[in-house]
Amino acid sequence: MEERSLKVIESNTTFFSKISNTISKLLTPGKIGLNGMLISIKRNNVIKYYENYKKVEKSEDAAKKDMILNRYEESYTLYLESIDKFIMDSVYKKVKNGSATVFERDALSNYYNVVRLKETEYLEYKYRKQKFLLELDFENFKENGKDKMVEKYKGLYVEKMDTLYKGILKNYSVKLSDGIRNQTTGLVYLYKNIFETLEEYVKKVVPIKLEIEKESENYNVILKGYEEYERFSIGKLDEKEYLEKNMILLGLSRVLFTHSLPLVAAEQCYNKLLRDLRSLIVNTTNEKKKEEAYKMLIKLIEDYNVKLLSTKVYWESSEEREMYKQFWTKYSNSKNSEEKEILTLQRELSQVDDSSSKNKELRKFYKSKLVEFGAMKKFKNSFLTGEKARYVKKSA
Repeated sequence: MEERSLKVIESNTTFFSKISNTISKLLTPGKIGLNGMLISIKRNNVIKYYENYKKVEKSEDAAKKDMILNRYEESYTLYLESIDKFIMDSVYKKVKNGSATVFERDALSNYYNVVRLKETEYLEYKYRKQKFLLELDFENFKENGKDKMVEKYKGLYVEKMDTLYKGILKNYSVKLSDGIRNQTTGLVYLYKNIFETLEEYVKKVVPIKLEIEKESENYNVILKGYEEYERFSIGKLDEKEYLEKNMILLGLSRVLFTHSLPLVAAEQCYNKLLRDLRSLIVNTTNEKKKEEAYKMLIKLIEDYNVKLLSTKVYWESSEEREMYKQFWTKYSNSKNSEEKEILTLQRELSQVDDSSSKNKELRKFYKSKLVEFGAMKKFKNSFLTGEKARYVKKSA
């Protein structure tokens, strides 16, 4: 490990999903050798110091707590160094002399994909490398370690992964804010990275988190979100399903990464999903799929209102804030889902201008929905809104 003080490291989602099996092949008994033995010793040490730290974490004895924390962090650095050393000493030499297996060659290639980030994205490199090394050893230890020690290790693993993913997302959030403020390119890439990082965390870490944190305050909320995500975790998704999966991930992020994916960044991600869903409604010719996309849009706007806008403190203008407050008051006091939907459509109409043909098509679609609810009247080539438009509850 190049820095003794390196506490956090980074990675790239696209190739990291394949790393786990690789390290399991590399570290199987009989292939471990001296480096593998060192990894085992260092791992046991970091588990021991982690448990010691958890015992004194809330202690009022600051000196004792700092001493144990320093030992824990030092043992963690040495542990990661031992995994790093294994890759460089054992795998690199085998690849260089042509005796490496396909798995070993892939592992080294993936390792260098992380290291390559150092030159251009140092913060991401820091987080990704630690995450990479931890994932490599955890998969092997889970397969071959003693059950009691594996259970002890899970708490350490989840805590470190939480820290690393938070660092990655915070880094992306800062870039997203800068990109929007400066109107720079690459925003699509950032949105993609944020959603892929959220999915990677939910897929790899949340199951372990749910297993060991059953008494946590947000357990039931996280469990429900994870079960919803699981419906979209297998098989090929169409565009609507892909957006729905990202909507679930974004909702979970408000519980899992409230500060690391702050409100400003989360709001931009919600707006990105809203734009994509609006486009999907306009571009879909199949009426059934159009209706499914519309229902999802209404659900997304509800999530956006409840989980984000209703808690928003800082607004671009006082006028915008007051308009939203008026909407939110009516929305909160609505008696049923139909009234909420009407208010949502009316707000959408006020926010979507008719500057493009697609927007005009979308506005026409919204107005047709309001006509169905009796909240708008349609005359030839025109619609009538306002006080004269009466809400009529649809018959069952």
